[in-house]
Amino acid sequence: MSVPLSFAGLILIWSTTPLAILWSSEGVGYLFGITSRMAVGCVVGLLLVALLGIGMRWNNRALAAYLAGGLGVYGAMLCTYWAAQFIPSGWISLIFGLSPVMTALMAMLWLQGDSMNGRKFAGMGLGLLGLAAIFGSSLSMDMHAALGVLAMLLAVGIYSASTVWVKRIRASLPPLVMSSGTLLVATPLFMLSMALLAPALPQHIEPRTLGAIGYLAVFGSVLGFSLFYYVLHHVDATRVALITLVTPVLALAAGHWLNSEPLGMDVLLGSALILSGLALFELDMGSMRRFRAASRP
Repeated sequence: MSVPLSFAGLILIWSTTPLAILWSSEGVGYLFGITSRMAVGCVVGLLLVALLGIGMRWNNRALAAYLAGGLGVYGAMLCTYWAAQFIPSGWISLIFGLSPVMTALMAMLWLQGDSMNGRKFAGMGLGLLGLAAIFGSSLSMDMHAALGVLAMLLAVGIYSASTVWVKRIRASLPPLVMSSGTLLVATPLFMLSMALLAPALPQHIEPRTLGAIGYLAVFGSVLGFSLFYYVLHHVDATRVALITLVTPVLALAAGHWLNSEPLGMDVLLGSALILSGLALFELDMGSMRRFRAASRP
């Protein structure tokens, strides 16, 4: 599969994931929604590995990669699902758009990535101004919304650290194997969290909730993680984060059209500032040349 085609698949999946996260927790609680998604995704992933004859890898480097990916998925997704109770689904993708900045800073320290310059500092500044606008909008809603924004920032930090950690390990695993190993680490952690924190199993699940869980398990987890690790293996960690330049716009539109989520001027202004900052931070000519080179078969 080509890298650009993988990028397109990730954009489609990541654009629809925030709304699916919201729907998957309706009437069942966020812990049940995320645990059932990961459990089903783990089973599907391991079955595909077995049926396709790929085989899991159990060497030290592979185990380290599974651990890095699994802990990242656990921490980032737990924060994201919790936050989805209090903020519009489109905001999830928008705040995740800040991951290129955090990923680049961590890659600079751990992967000897590109150094910072004036253009990147200016992009960071625009992104922070946009985040301030979004945070101000959340304060006008209620304190829970503000806490939801903070939880999403924590999710971004965990996700970025996991991305760079996996890249640094350089396990060179098949994408489906890597995603299955990641889910194999994350799923027991979610089950333990649900056993400790969830009051009880739901007695009834609405069809839309069940469909959202199934979509997230197969496409959001197995296929999405596989595409993510495939792209991560072939290009720089900061280039992977370029996807978040596109997904916030589509996610905000999906939340507005399909879930009647409000799009006030403060949200639109914050979105424009964040995306402009990300474009300024990432899209220099050197980045595009490296991306085109990585995209060639």
